[in-house]
Amino acid sequence: MYSKQSLQMLDTVARMGSFTAAAEQLHKVPSAISYAVRQVEQELGVKLFHRLTRKVELTEAGEHFIKEARQLLRQMEEVKAQTKRVESGYHKTVKLTLDNIVKLEHLKPLIEDFYNTFDYAELQINMEVFNGSWEAISEGRADVVIGATSAIPVSGDYGVKAMGSIDWAYVMAADHPLASQTELTDQDLAAIPAICLDDTSTILPKRHTWHSAQQRRLLLPNWFSAIECLKNKVGMGYMPRHMATFFIEQGDLIEVNLTGDKPLSACCLVWRKNQDNKLVEWLIDYLGDSEQMYQDWLK
Repeated sequence: MYSKQSLQMLDTVARMGSFTAAAEQLHKVPSAISYAVRQVEQELGVKLFHRLTRKVELTEAGEHFIKEARQLLRQMEEVKAQTKRVESGYHKTVKLTLDNIVKLEHLKPLIEDFYNTFDYAELQINMEVFNGSWEAISEGRADVVIGATSAIPVSGDYGVKAMGSIDWAYVMAADHPLASQTELTDQDLAAIPAICLDDTSTILPKRHTWHSAQQRRLLLPNWFSAIECLKNKVGMGYMPRHMATFFIEQGDLIEVNLTGDKPLSACCLVWRKNQDNKLVEWLIDYLGDSEQMYQDWLK
């Protein structure tokens, strides 16, 4: 009853408004069309068409059925097209994960270019922190990760391309009580919570933003909440310089000096290699070489 041919036949009858006209369109005799429609009506237990002298009209039930039938036909065509695309390596969805430390200015053009290039595919974008990015790709929640740390904590068949290193700035609110000090001591730090991003990993060991061993941490889910806490003098801590610069120039935050070496975070682009996905290949090519990715996402 719900074969593609029968649904197309019913759609043609509904559009032409006549068994005879539909028969001519489908290269059949009118009696065959009339019989096929009657068979469907018997299976459904409802009347789809009013038979008039020289035409047929949809009943209320028929209008509903034809509407649903046309939707089924569209779905059938999409399943067919999608199956062919999968065979050719073009999947419907690519899962992209951004580590929370990357810049977002180039996300908009990436999305626009992706949707302009592929008229069927979809992007699924997620954000993770530190080892959460590696966990996402190892657990299959991501096909591509931008900004993963290059210290690989998991095994697997991954493609990896260096992106450069994050430059960090240690910042506090411009009107913080300690803002006038030229250099902070361990004793100073011990009294102030360290603003740290909480690793989103649930299986892999967690990593956090650097903090003094004397400090208690304030663990936050993303840089948006971390920046608000910094501006409101709740704590202090390291921020990626590309994020901190704007707030320093606006006068909301100031950069302070700490003794010891400043942390560096080498980042990379990583993708799953054990799948034939042309969307992933397009993304890797689109993002460019290591220098381009550094300029677009980290500097």
